[in-house]
Parts: sequence; structure tokens; C-alpha cells
Amino acid sequence: MANSAQALKRAKQSEQNRQLNMAARTRLRTKIKRVVYSAEEGNAEVTEAAYHEAVPYIDGAVTKGIIHKNKAARLKSRLNARIVKLKQA
Repeated sequence: MANSAQALKRAKQSEQNRQLNMAARTRLRTKIKRVVYSAEEGNAEVTEAAYHEAVPYIDGAVTKGIIHKNKAARLKSRLNARIVKLKQA
């Protein structure tokens, strides 16, 4: 337990930030899953719309420090590859 007012405040801030980060990470995963699932269904238009909806969440997670910028680039690349594969088929 915190022994000073400063430590108590820091503990409260850490918990609040943890909750916010967890919520942002959950939203990010949900947006990514929507792209993947719609790609598996084979609908290119819906997949592309879901991809364009997911990209700001991926970039925002990088800005907030939730994921690394290289991971974000890798995610966007892989999701876009699914769209390209759908359009070719």
C-alpha cells in the first residue's frame, strides 16, 4: 500500500491508465477481428470498409504507446494483404 500522498496518487493514476489502456486494446482487437472475419466470409467491400475503420485505431494505439509502430505496420500490412487476396479471387 502507498505510504505517502504522492504514492497514493500515483497508484490511482496507474490504475486509471491501466483501465484506459485495456479498453483501447480491446477496441483495437475488435476492429482487427472484424476485418479478419469479414475477409473469411469473402466479402471484399465489407472487408475494405472494416479495414478503413480499423486503421485509425491501430495508429491511435501507437500514439498512446499501447503497441509498437512496427507492430502497427505489420498489422496493417497483413490486413491489407487479405483484402488484396480477396479482390484477386
